[in-house]
Amino acid sequence: MKEEKKAPAFLKNKLVKNLICLVLILTVAGITGWEFYRFRTYREEIKAPDGTEIQHLSDYLPSLKGTAGDTEIYVFRGEQDGGSMLVMGGTHADELAGHLSAIIMVENLKVTRGTVYVIPRANNSGFTNNFPQEASPMYIEIPTANGTRTVVYGSRATNPVDQWPDPDLYTHYPSGQGLSGAETRNLNRSYPGRENGNFTERVACAIRNFINTNAIDLTIDLHEASPEYPNINSSVLHERAMKLSGDASLELDDLGISMRMEVSPVNLHGLTHRELGDYTNTLALLMETANPCQGRIRGATNAELALMGKDPCYVKASELGYLYIPYDENGVAVEERCGRHLQAIQVYAEALGWVFGDEYTIEMTGLPQYNDLISASVGDWLK
Repeated sequence: MKEEKKAPAFLKNKLVKNLICLVLILTVAGITGWEFYRFRTYREEIKAPDGTEIQHLSDYLPSLKGTAGDTEIYVFRGEQDGGSMLVMGGTHADELAGHLSAIIMVENLKVTRGTVYVIPRANNSGFTNNFPQEASPMYIEIPTANGTRTVVYGSRATNPVDQWPDPDLYTHYPSGQGLSGAETRNLNRSYPGRENGNFTERVACAIRNFINTNAIDLTIDLHEASPEYPNINSSVLHERAMKLSGDASLELDDLGISMRMEVSPVNLHGLTHRELGDYTNTLALLMETANPCQGRIRGATNAELALMGKDPCYVKASELGYLYIPYDENGVAVEERCGRHLQAIQVYAEALGWVFGDEYTIEMTGLPQYNDLISASVGDWLK
């Protein structure tokens, strides 16, 4: 018979064993606690040009000041009067192209007529946590001419540290519509918001207050969705924006960019385009690009998938006819997704003048066109 190996004598002492276990537990807790704190407090750099006017959401709802709900609003005013537009990225902090497109705007945009406002981190709290159950990356590194830029890959929802617990059933205010309890922390289910509501409702309220105070003509909310989602590569809009969106969609078609038009259902509440369209005078729409990270067919969720958009599971799904976009081994890289967002923003800004007259015109320069991005790297447009 094989002789059993005996444990070292010191491990036979219960006190010693308990101390070793305690040290291991404290070590793991210390490492994870540090990572939690670092992610919670990390602030990615956004390199706005010198002299850029910066406002904050707390300017429009003071109760947000000093909280993770406060965030920067970058203001670009032309020398000539014209229309006004708000572009929001980061409503969902795990939808990379929307967030990056807003950063590219802040770092490159020049406005000669009208005013453009950009919020890269609409739900700032969502950038302080992510979904560990999905094994998501925490940071995305992008090479640029001036070194590596690091952006956060956050969460679809407000950090539970800022708003907890979730109810069993979320009742949307003021419609009374019932949704899953976790949706109470989803900014895109919280509009029009309320001043004394929960944390996420107060963020939505501040955005609504901002739009009303500044009489914003057009609001564009940048999103990404899974390739198996029917409304992919589309503009989902309030019915008051149909004429504007129709003209813009035709122009995008002429440029070889398909962006279908979908009217927001009147009985689905809490959405940017539905509630801002109902509770403000802005023309509101949401734009979706295709990102496999958002889907349920994908393999590993990592930085490479977020940037390159290549996944063999989606190639197979495309072959079986399960997707709503063409998809092959080339994937849908972040350059294509950002290019789609940025080109559409520029077309919509021009369309304001075509549809509503010269006094609504917005003239801007400095942003890459669709073809500029798909033939280069997104890092080429980060400072």
